[in-house]
Amino acid sequence: MGELNYQRNNKRGFVVQVTSYGKRIILVLLFSILLGKAIAQHSSPDTIRAITVDRINFDGKLSEPFWLSSNSVKNFTQRELDFGKPSTEQTQVVIVYDNLALYIGVWCYQKKETIVAKFMQRDFDFDTEDNFEVIISPFNDKRNGYLFVINPNGARADALVSGQESSNINWNGVWDAKTSVTDQGWFAEIRIPFNSLQFKREAIHNWAINFERNVRSKNEQVLWQGWSRDYELENIAQAGTLTGLNDIGHSKRFELKPYGLAGFQKREGDKTSYPSKAGADLNVNLTPTLKLNLTTNTDFAQVEADRIAVNLSRFNLFYPEKREFFLEGYQNYQFNIGGRNEIFYTRKIGIENFRPVSIIAGGRLFGKVGRNNIGLLNIQTAANGNVSSTNNTVIRYKRDIGNQSYIGGILTSKNNNSINNQVAGLDGAFSTSKFLKNKNLIIAALVSKSFDKGNNGKDAYAWRFFIDYPNDLIDHFIGISSIQQNFNPELGFLNRKNFDNLTWFFRFTPRWFTKYGIRKMYFRPWGFELYRTHTTGELESFHNESRPLGFFTKSGERFEYNFIQQFDRLDNTFNLTDVVKIPTGKYWMYRQEIQGGTFEGRKVWVELEYSWGGFYTGRVSTIESSLGINVNKHLNFKTDYTLNKVRLPQGNVTTNELAEYINYAFNPRLDISTFVQWNSLDDLLLGNFRLHWIPNIGSDLYVVYNRGYDNLKHFSFMRPQTSAGAAKLVWRFTF
Repeated sequence: MGELNYQRNNKRGFVVQVTSYGKRIILVLLFSILLGKAIAQHSSPDTIRAITVDRINFDGKLSEPFWLSSNSVKNFTQRELDFGKPSTEQTQVVIVYDNLALYIGVWCYQKKETIVAKFMQRDFDFDTEDNFEVIISPFNDKRNGYLFVINPNGARADALVSGQESSNINWNGVWDAKTSVTDQGWFAEIRIPFNSLQFKREAIHNWAINFERNVRSKNEQVLWQGWSRDYELENIAQAGTLTGLNDIGHSKRFELKPYGLAGFQKREGDKTSYPSKAGADLNVNLTPTLKLNLTTNTDFAQVEADRIAVNLSRFNLFYPEKREFFLEGYQNYQFNIGGRNEIFYTRKIGIENFRPVSIIAGGRLFGKVGRNNIGLLNIQTAANGNVSSTNNTVIRYKRDIGNQSYIGGILTSKNNNSINNQVAGLDGAFSTSKFLKNKNLIIAALVSKSFDKGNNGKDAYAWRFFIDYPNDLIDHFIGISSIQQNFNPELGFLNRKNFDNLTWFFRFTPRWFTKYGIRKMYFRPWGFELYRTHTTGELESFHNESRPLGFFTKSGERFEYNFIQQFDRLDNTFNLTDVVKIPTGKYWMYRQEIQGGTFEGRKVWVELEYSWGGFYTGRVSTIESSLGINVNKHLNFKTDYTLNKVRLPQGNVTTNELAEYINYAFNPRLDISTFVQWNSLDDLLLGNFRLHWIPNIGSDLYVVYNRGYDNLKHFSFMRPQTSAGAAKLVWRFTF
């Protein structure tokens, strides 16, 4: 339930090509680079030493004597609002450990009445909360790590980090946190079991580590190390060092997670069925840095439902992976070929013809061996209709070069009675955060080819080259890519193919008018994508967004005014709806857009966006809005609504999209969420209810109920077209 990859039924190809802007690109890049200043981002001490302890009362109160006598760090520096100045609120961190886990003690001093903490549930929206963040790289390879986030209510969120601009927030690690709040501020103990991390087997460990604290009442952000505005916390190359960890190891080698499920399914006109299911995942730490995942009879009933957005374009929508089995170690399998195009897209496994397919069994091997990053996957899915049982295989390898660079390759294979497809690719990147002493620079390239039975391999290549300068004052990206018409990654995702592409993005964010409450301006002279058909060289589509005015305030508000220019060449009729069709032709479209939003840390916040202008043979106006109501730390509401009014000679179209999120958290381990969505273009009304209880960290009980309507002209609440419910218990054993 909930993992169906919904897509518009539109399978036409798309195209692009590149023009030569060499001299202009070089001049702009040099101009961007020369604006940087060298500023130190480390203060002393930049090392924190952990000490061993025998016993901890894990309650979030930091009352044991060793917390007060241990080595602590307090030297936090502002990234925002007053760059380079000491934190206005004192923050203190101490680290201890026993034979099973790492413990992080945190003191966040501030007035109790200024604390902003609206959420309590797992995976809360920490960007809008007072929070404390820890990033740890046990490999100490300056590129891969684990991010752990807590708020004053004890809510937890986490992510896997791979590279300075890439992280997976859908990953859920096995760790815990306890917090307490007093008149002096809020305090926390974070417990991270060693067997939740991957690290080298050594007698003495030195790990990369860094801390960030956000005080939302002031919109103040402070970091222990690497507080340059050109870096985020995820840039592990700027972290400090954790020492003092001696003779630790994975206390448990095996993790077994069996599950049992019982439920019902009902489709209108069919009898109700009562499926039951059992299966298990087994995780084996072959070495401290190499993990094997095995699964059988896999089920994803607990996965959150996708939001099916109104889609007025010709292109399929991309949905992120949320299934736990595919999330840990996801960075070991990535191979992006530009935009949302991926050679390996995990949601192609377990879904055929837009319907879930059972996973019979499978395994993944991932991790590091020295400087070698390994990702192997083999999964067998069950037969589905006319499609026989399918084998899915991925082999991914990356070799660390220097501090942040790599070279690598990938091989994917999908085989059944009708498909025999393989894709091979090579890639590499030079990445540094010390360009001109303290700037980020990435230069990367890749090439790949697909192989299909009965295809001679002609025009089956994809390649990409880009230069990225992602920094605070100047963010500049230039990339060229091509996907030929016969390139076919059966285990990947392609938004379009048979194209050559030029992407050029330039953003300028100076800190002007700060005395008037402005945090920074946001100008975007251009940001465009140009596509030409590879086989003909003819312009197919072009999209550019220019921002002559944009800014963020110190209090958290934002505003944008944008100009959008768009071109689209239709070689085939575009079915906007079942009735309204856009004829073939070449269309230039011009739109304007205004966006604004209030600070989401408030109890009530609003975001509004209004755009208007040309749309193929007519015009379109769009209103997008979000309303958040944070009643208290237990109860939160969020409503998203989008209205499109399209006026065409062929007929007018009005679409509505409504998404309502309601969450009630009893405590950090028990919450109830309800998600209701209405999509008038696709004539859908869907509801999803989910109860999630964590009896022990790593074990979960889910109760899920889904209800769907797909013919709203004959809507009857008591007669849904589909309904399904399930209870699923997952229990974690380590040995």
